[in-house]
Amino acid sequence: MAPGRGARSFIVEAADAGSRVDAFLAARLGVGRAAARALLEAGAVRIDERRLGRRHKGVCVTTGSCVAVEAFLEPGAQRARPEPELPLEVLASGSDPSGSGGPGPIGSSGLRWLAVDKPAGRPVHPLREKEGGTLLNALIARHPELHGVGEGGLRSGVVHRLDVDTSGIVLFATEAATWTRLREAFRAHRVEKVYRALVVGRMSGEGALAVGLAVVRHRPARVAVVEPGRPGARLAETRWRALAHGPGVTLLELRPRTGFLHQIRVTLAHLGHPVCGDALYGAPGDPSGAPRQLLHAARLAVDEVEAASPDPPDFAAACARLLDST
Repeated sequence: MAPGRGARSFIVEAADAGSRVDAFLAARLGVGRAAARALLEAGAVRIDERRLGRRHKGVCVTTGSCVAVEAFLEPGAQRARPEPELPLEVLASGSDPSGSGGPGPIGSSGLRWLAVDKPAGRPVHPLREKEGGTLLNALIARHPELHGVGEGGLRSGVVHRLDVDTSGIVLFATEAATWTRLREAFRAHRVEKVYRALVVGRMSGEGALAVGLAVVRHRPARVAVVEPGRPGARLAETRWRALAHGPGVTLLELRPRTGFLHQIRVTLAHLGHPVCGDALYGAPGDPSGAPRQLLHAARLAVDEVEAASPDPPDFAAACARLLDST
C-alpha cells in the first residue's frame, strides 16, 4: 500500500499477539473501538496484503504482521461538513457573564453558547466526516468558530447529547472556557433539566427514583437496571410528577438529577411504565401507536443559560388525542 495522507502502519509485537484487530487499532490510534470498526468498514485497513472489512473486526493479529491504515485523521482533526441549507432553531444564546468563563476567543457572532432545538430523528453530531443531517452540520455552517471547541472534531462544541429520537434542547459552546465550565456543571449535577414524557399506564402524584444503570450492549446501545455495586454501574436519580391522564397513558414531568445514557427511558420501563413509542424499552399494550419515543427535553437552566422548548407537533398531537380534556 502506497503511503498517503494520514497513512499509519504498525508492526505487531509479541505482547500484542492474539489481540483483536479492532482493539489493536483502537489502542495504537488512540480512538474508541467504534472508530476502529468504522475504519474497517470503510476498507481502510490491511494486515500485510490482506484488506479487511467490518466482518473482520474479531480477527486476531499475529507477531510480526504489519497492520496498515489508510487516510487516518486524528479525531480532533476531523471536521463536520457545513450544511447551511439545514433548518436550525436557536432557542437561546448568550455571551459569558462578567468574563467569568475566562478570556477565550469569541467568534464573529460574539456568542459563547447556544441552546438549539433538536427535532426527533436528527442526531446531535456526525459519527463520520461524510455524514450529514445533524445539528452540528447545521450549526457549524452558521458558527464556524465551533470547530475544535471541547472534544473537537466531529463533537466540536457539544456540551451534552440527546438520543436521536428524543426531541428538545441541546447546548453548544463556541469557545473552550465556556465549554469547560458548562461541562463541569453537568458533571456536578448543577443543571436543571426538565423533560416531558407520555408513558404507558397510570401514574399518580409524584415521586423519586434511584436505580443502578449499566450499558449491557454497545452496538446498538442498550442499558439495563443493575445492582448499584456492579462494575460499570452508576446510580441514576430522577424525580417525576404526573401532569395529566388518559385511557392507558400518563403525561409526566421528569427532572433527572444525573445524566446516563437512556436514563429516563430505562428507569420508566423498569417501573412498568415505558415511554410511549419506545421501540427499545417499550412493551405490548402501548396505546399511542407513536413511531418514536414521546420524550421531550423541555427546559434547561444552568448559570446564565436558560432555554425552553415547546412540545413538538407530534408530541402535542399525541397528547391532544390520548389525554382526557378535563
